[in-house]
Amino acid sequence: MAESAETVSKSKSGKSDYGAGDIKILEGLDAVRKRPAMYIGSTGAPGLHHLVYEVVDNSVDEALAGFCTEIIVAIHIDNSVTVEDNGRGIPTDIHPTEKISAAEVVLTKLHAGGKFENSAYKVSGGLHGVGVSCVNALSEALHLEIWRDEKVWEQDYKRGVPVAPLKAVGKTKKRGTKVTFKPDAKIFEVTEYSFDTISQRLREVAFLNKGIKINIHDERSDKKHEFCYAGGIVSFVEHLNQRKTPLHKPIYFEASKDLVVAEVALQWNDGYNENMFSFANNINTHDGGTHMSGFKSALTRAINQYAQKNDLLKKLKNPPEGDDLREGLTAVISVKLPNPQFEGQTKGKLGNSEIEGIMKQLVYERLSDFLERNGPVARKIVGKAIEAAQAREAARNARNLVRRKSALESGSLPGKLADCQEKDPKLSELYLVEGDSAGGSAKQGRDRRNQAILPLKGKILNVEKARFDKMLTSEEIRVLITALGAGIGEGNHDIEKLRYHNIIIMTDADVDGAHIRTLLLTFFYRQMPLIIERGYLYIAQPPLYRVKKGKTEKYLKDETALEDYLIELGVSGVVLKSKTNDITGKPLGKLIKQLLQYDALVHTTHRKCDPRIVDGVIMASDLSMEALSNTKKIDAQLDAIAEYVNKVNESMGDFEVEVMEDAEHGGNKIVYKSTFHGLQKTTTIDRDFFEMPEVVELKKLAASFKEFGKGPYTLIFEKSEQKLEFLKPVSRAVLDDAKEGQTIQRYKGLGEMNPQQLWETTMDPAVRTLLQVRVEDAVEADGIFTVLMGDQVEPRREFIEQNALNVRNLDV
Repeated sequence: MAESAETVSKSKSGKSDYGAGDIKILEGLDAVRKRPAMYIGSTGAPGLHHLVYEVVDNSVDEALAGFCTEIIVAIHIDNSVTVEDNGRGIPTDIHPTEKISAAEVVLTKLHAGGKFENSAYKVSGGLHGVGVSCVNALSEALHLEIWRDEKVWEQDYKRGVPVAPLKAVGKTKKRGTKVTFKPDAKIFEVTEYSFDTISQRLREVAFLNKGIKINIHDERSDKKHEFCYAGGIVSFVEHLNQRKTPLHKPIYFEASKDLVVAEVALQWNDGYNENMFSFANNINTHDGGTHMSGFKSALTRAINQYAQKNDLLKKLKNPPEGDDLREGLTAVISVKLPNPQFEGQTKGKLGNSEIEGIMKQLVYERLSDFLERNGPVARKIVGKAIEAAQAREAARNARNLVRRKSALESGSLPGKLADCQEKDPKLSELYLVEGDSAGGSAKQGRDRRNQAILPLKGKILNVEKARFDKMLTSEEIRVLITALGAGIGEGNHDIEKLRYHNIIIMTDADVDGAHIRTLLLTFFYRQMPLIIERGYLYIAQPPLYRVKKGKTEKYLKDETALEDYLIELGVSGVVLKSKTNDITGKPLGKLIKQLLQYDALVHTTHRKCDPRIVDGVIMASDLSMEALSNTKKIDAQLDAIAEYVNKVNESMGDFEVEVMEDAEHGGNKIVYKSTFHGLQKTTTIDRDFFEMPEVVELKKLAASFKEFGKGPYTLIFEKSEQKLEFLKPVSRAVLDDAKEGQTIQRYKGLGEMNPQQLWETTMDPAVRTLLQVRVEDAVEADGIFTVLMGDQVEPRREFIEQNALNVRNLDV
């Protein structure tokens, strides 16, 4: 047993000659597309994200075998995903029995993988080779790139079928594997990836596998994370407590019995919330299970036994309960076991009955030993538990005041609650609104059949800083608990008694409204997490803009709605002429939307390239992947690109261009060097450039622009006309004309609306927009609530400084 991290030794094969002979095949791939749920759990969001985990698991296996140190995951703008590692690279030689490349075997045969051959992989954290072939079968397209034996190998697949055999295309000193896949929209109900969901999984993988470096980059939003933790689950506990005040150094121990290996790291902080994560064979067991129940029992027994033995419980009539002992506890429990049995709808609960007894014994022995040898720490832990037990007693009376009365006793409901007639919770909605002003409008504008209104006075208590007994003395909190009807606290909270399954937070779009919304979210996250887990909590989205012209007012929900409104207004009576064509009305509106989409896509490339060069390559040249092998064709295009970028961009400045050999991909590549916003940019036009999802989409849009005809263009308005050499400025000219005479303002207060407007924009189920509150990354969510709502000022100041530049619409 130790107080700090110890490196868990993983057995490694030490064998680097991983080849085709190491690939074992168990069965074919035919059934995967017919019954995908059998292999990845579902065709909804969980199954979609499972594809990423399968590919990542293969890279993790390479790391566990000792051949990979870094894994890179990228989510592209078209929701395709790339997973790259610096391992040995999938074998490329011909398989001895299949007579095709070993890489193709791995991607087209189910249960084909090196981890069935012990000499290739001694430790395997993945799903036994089902992974990449399943991903291939369920992707509309997959591109494989392997760097091995100083060669670059490539192969493409369509819905699991190879387009052509694996082939060597160039030379390289790199090694590793890169898989890019796009999930098949014919298979999956949703195809949009969540950065937070993938991040949570990758963070867990990094914590559970010490020393692996994992990077994730979301190209849609430019969010990035890097995960690398030398301390394993001790680092995990330190990460969870980094913005809290710990009472001691992390306690860590590892023990084994009957082929079960258990790792436990725990640390108490001065807060009031318990925060525990459990894993079985690297899989997050969200719903706990036998390993968690065994851990809790052992923890309670060990601490109480120590406290009684040392006569530390004089102030209490009864020993502290488990909840008292776990107040402020942060713990991570990881078990590795043969043949795990997962239960529950989401397979998030470990069901192996033998694990509970093993955990009880191992944790009790190791924790008891630690407490005996670390008296000062043990006394701090017991002291905190005694305070928690005393607070629990004090809270008992307060809790009785807010116990839920039966639905028939309507007199027990708060007087300020305007209840609805509907008694079925599934059909009932509760709007939480700030103040009596908005409350009055909401009460008059609502559909009283199923919409209830609860106005909240001022800002509710920040429960992040308050103990349970103090929280229950807050009038607004008590009113809220009573209205919800489900009780609160361990043993008293019954989610089945909740009176509304649609709880909607509706606050102003100003600073105070945002604060009240955050306080309510903190309350639900810390005190009633099941309401969030079951999807009952929503945030109303009042319109963001009010547009006024004369006496006419229009409310628009967001920037997209404003843009659509201005386009519709702007194209009325306007004609655009090219040399061969002219358009007006809806076709012109469609063209303007495409031009705006084009501009937005070009802008997203600034992270990798100079967007002005990208624009020039797309709009002024016929360059393509194939054209890069033709030096004469390249030379002919460079002048056209230079002329275009200099004309379109007044402040382009000098730039350099060089054509050079592309050893990795064969053919040539064009390298531009320029200055963009004061920064030196290198833009490389090569095979990777043309495979970028942004560039693929930009080329499609450019092709549709060319169909309209070449310039110069004439834009004819009602009272004027404009001559334009290029098509791109058309969108801005039309939108600017549409704004003439309009007053466009950011809308802030619900109280500014009359009841009818409030109903039409924010409460009518037919037209309103609601955001469902979900926790996709529990670790990140816990950290955010701690930073924003906790006691420590410095982390909050740092958070504000780091994120200030990301604010788009600031209300002061």
